[in-house]
Order: sequence, then C-alpha cells, then structure tokens
Amino acid sequence: MHSRRKIETLASGVHQFCNWWDIQVRSVLDVGAGVGYWSDWYRKNYERTKVLSVDVSEHACKKYGHKLRDISSWAPNRKFDLVICQSVLQYLDEQDARSAIKNLAKATKHVLFFEVPTKSDLRNTVDRDVTDFEIYSRTGTWYFNELKKYFKQAGAGLWVAKSSTIVLYELEGTQK
Repeated sequence: MHSRRKIETLASGVHQFCNWWDIQVRSVLDVGAGVGYWSDWYRKNYERTKVLSVDVSEHACKKYGHKLRDISSWAPNRKFDLVICQSVLQYLDEQDARSAIKNLAKATKHVLFFEVPTKSDLRNTVDRDVTDFEIYSRTGTWYFNELKKYFKQAGAGLWVAKSSTIVLYELEGTQK
C-alpha cells in the first residue's frame, strides 16, 4: 500500500494530466477505495468535485464512509470524468476481472487511472516485504488486451475511454 503522501503526489499528477487534456474533473469514482487517500485528496483540493468511493470491504466502508460495491458485478448508472482503480483487480479471478474492466469502461466518461501488479512486477519491481502475494497473478499483456477493448492507453497508468473527446498524439500512448 502506498503512503498518503505518495497518493497525494500521484493524484495531483493524474489531475494535471486531465487538465492538459482539457478535462475538468467534476466527478470521480474511486474503486477499491481502501483507506480513502484518493477521495480525501479530491475532497480537500477540489471541494466541488463529486466523489463516489466504493469498496467490497464492509469494514472499510464503515470506517471510511465508502459505499459497499463490487465492481465485478456493479456498474454505476452514470459516467464519471475520472475513475480510479488502483491495486484492486489482482484480487479477482479472471472472469470477475474481465467483468470489472467492462464495468470500469461503463463508468468512465474520460479517464481511467489503472494500476495493478503484473507477473513481471511481482518478480522484478515490488517490495516483497510489503506486497500481498495472495492474489491472482496475470501478465501485463492480459490486462492490456482486456483494457484496449474499451480504452486507449496514454501511459503512466492512464487510459482514455474510446468514447471520450480527448485527442491523444501518436507518441502519447503505447503501441502494442
């Protein structure tokens, strides 16, 4: 899990990319909100932005004020300018992960911030002392192939909904 300070830095960067693309972030969906660092950052820095934070943990929902929702079986009835899904899908089996990605696409008006440890990350990148290995490990290619059905990759964990008005230059995204 990342520290509050690290998430605040990341949230600032993601928000600034949305500004770069001329997207005013008026609504945010924080999926798997956990301790609520993303939601807290938006509520503190952008009070007018409507934030919906959801989690599958009843404990997290009670303690941090999230709505109890499972993204693999729930899709909101409206779209959000920014959807955040950080370190969530590794806890879902393949079928539920596919359903979750489809529901993330239904929820995303413009930008999805998506982060999940891949097999390569688990071997080469993560801090083994603090990383949960009780997960479903998948390749980056698996995630890329599922996400590209609905999104264009913009780099740095950012995915732009294919239905969005955002225009990406050729070199802003990753080609696969």
